[in-house]
Amino acid sequence: MDKLAKYQELVEGLIRRYAAADRPQAEIETQLLIDAERGHYQWWNIGWRGFDRIYRCNIHLDIKDGKIWLQENWTEADPAAELVALGVPREDIVLGLQPPGKRPYTDYGVA
Repeated sequence: MDKLAKYQELVEGLIRRYAAADRPQAEIETQLLIDAERGHYQWWNIGWRGFDRIYRCNIHLDIKDGKIWLQENWTEADPAAELVALGVPREDIVLGLQPPGKRPYTDYGVA
């Protein structure tokens, strides 16, 4: 299996696992947006809690330029560490949610 196919499989499996563990709520829908052709993977909650609109991207991962980009994470999970545990080299994970100037100081790739 080539690197891109492996990363697609790992990222899709990870985001599906996170979404499956989401606690169902009456008026809030769990949505997965998976666009493997363009390298976008997102887990959303959409709906209503009383009069409050819920429209939240919990996790957003992209695959671009041969690397996995963590673009958003509003969970307690650590997708970057889980990807490393699954065999992805740290330098192939970019914390896109960090400003570019801070990325060299993380334990992950810079771009």
